[in-house]
Amino acid sequence: MISEKNAGIMDLVEKFQSRIDSGEFIEPKDEMPDAYRQHLIRQISQHAHSEVIGMQPESNWITRAPSLRAKQILLAKIQDEGGHGLYLYSAAETLGISREEMISQLHSGKAKYSSIFNYPALTWADIGAIGWLVDGAAIVNQVSLQRTSYGPYSRAMVRICKEESFHQRQGYEIMAHMMAGTKDQQEMAQDAMNRWWWPSLMMFGPHDSDSPRTHNAMKWRIKRESNDELRQRFIDKTVQQAEVIGLKIPDNNLKLNESTGHYSIGEINWAEFQNVINGNGPCNVQRMQHHVKIHEDGAWVREAAEAYKRKRMKEQNTYSA
Repeated sequence: MISEKNAGIMDLVEKFQSRIDSGEFIEPKDEMPDAYRQHLIRQISQHAHSEVIGMQPESNWITRAPSLRAKQILLAKIQDEGGHGLYLYSAAETLGISREEMISQLHSGKAKYSSIFNYPALTWADIGAIGWLVDGAAIVNQVSLQRTSYGPYSRAMVRICKEESFHQRQGYEIMAHMMAGTKDQQEMAQDAMNRWWWPSLMMFGPHDSDSPRTHNAMKWRIKRESNDELRQRFIDKTVQQAEVIGLKIPDNNLKLNESTGHYSIGEINWAEFQNVINGNGPCNVQRMQHHVKIHEDGAWVREAAEAYKRKRMKEQNTYSA
């Protein structure tokens, strides 16, 4: 026999799914199943953490950019990524979690960020590869998220996608210029391609059959397309872009399927992916230590802002009285 409480939960879930199926956006004050809320908190906070952690490998190249123009563009890109983190943390906060709690979860290891940012940027060509491949993969995934079912997340993605498009073009321009340069520059660009290609494919997550969260994400229309569909779109687009500038995809099994129009690839090293996710990537420890240090060093700024906020509220209450 179903209890009154369980019957109420089932009714909420059915009404909620009906709204999702009809294409409605879910807003912060709307009733929603706790599983939906928790899924969004995990996904949006992970997305926010990735944007902020992703500033680290690029910031190391600000002082080493090869020209003033390159430095200005890189600074603008890093600033954008900080803004993306702000938009996303703000969207997650509408679900009832504080920014302090999200940061605490990141530092404790409970929350993750994209595995791609645990690889080092060794040369200037890596900055090109990050912009072209990493941000290019992000765009493919994030364009779909503009239609995600949670309103604040969807609206944040509209602006983020516009800026990510600029980042992708910046990276591709770097790689194109290097491939039109000296033999050493061409080899540097190809080396970066070789190192970033496979981690970029891993960004889309495991194959759909191995991804435990994909079913609910698709059912609730948090995701509109599966991991494998998005990864295939990125591959088809990027292979052609590489051919234009003369870069070779580091995959001997890459082949165009004439009947489908899609490229097939070799097997992705999912053991490497899991190893990085579990904290054993080349830069996992470095990335987190840096984030913790900067967060602790900035504590006085947050404390001053909070004190000013309390002072203003006290003055307003005094004036109102």
